[in-house]
Amino acid sequence: VLNINCKFKDPTRNSKGVFAATYGNFQYIPLTGDEIFLIFSKFALMEQKQLKVLFVCLGNICRSPAAEGVMRAMVRENGREGDFLIDSAGTISCHAGELPDRRMRVHARERGLTLDHISRPVDAEDFGYFDIIVGMDASNLSRLRQMAPSVEAARKIHAMAEYFSPGSRYDHVPDPYYEGAEGFELVLDLLEDGCRNLYKALTAQQPADTQF
Repeated sequence: VLNINCKFKDPTRNSKGVFAATYGNFQYIPLTGDEIFLIFSKFALMEQKQLKVLFVCLGNICRSPAAEGVMRAMVRENGREGDFLIDSAGTISCHAGELPDRRMRVHARERGLTLDHISRPVDAEDFGYFDIIVGMDASNLSRLRQMAPSVEAARKIHAMAEYFSPGSRYDHVPDPYYEGAEGFELVLDLLEDGCRNLYKALTAQQPADTQF
C-alpha cells in the first residue's frame, strides 16, 4: 500500500467535472484495469442519474447562493444528497471568487444554513450540464435566454416564482443588496417556499429507489 498526495474531487465544493481543487493524502491500492473501469463507470452512472440544479441571480452573492443553501438543506434533510447536484452562478462576473454577501450569510446562519459558495458567472457549459436552471427575476431570465445556445437549452430555464405557493404576492425574488434586514429575511422566506415546491416537483419525477 502506497501513500500518495493527489488532487481529488470534492463534489460538495465543485459541481462540475471529475477533479477539483481539494488536496489530501489517501491510500492507493493497486487495482486491475477491469476494477478501475468498474469504479469509474459507477461514478459516471451516479452523476448521470443525479438531478443537476443551477440557481442564478445577478452577482451570485445573495439570492442564488441562498437558494443553493436552502435546497441543499432540504435535500440533506430528506436523505437525497446522492440524488442531487446543486450549484449557483451569476449573470455577471464582477463578484467572481467572493463568498456570499456577509449580510446574507448572517441571516442564513440564523436559520441553520451555512453559505460558503464561491461566486462564479454562468458559462456556456452550464446549459448542457444542468437539468434545470432557475433564475430569480425577469432580468436574470432574460439574460439566461440570451445566453442559451439552443432552443433545447432555453427550455431548461425556469423562474423561481414558478414554484411559489399559490397566493404569493411576489412574482420574483427581489434583490436584497440595497435593502435592510427585512429584505434578506424576505428573500429567505421566498426561497424556502419556492425550493420546497421545487424539491417536491423534482422528486416526483425521480423516486428515491436508485441504488449504487
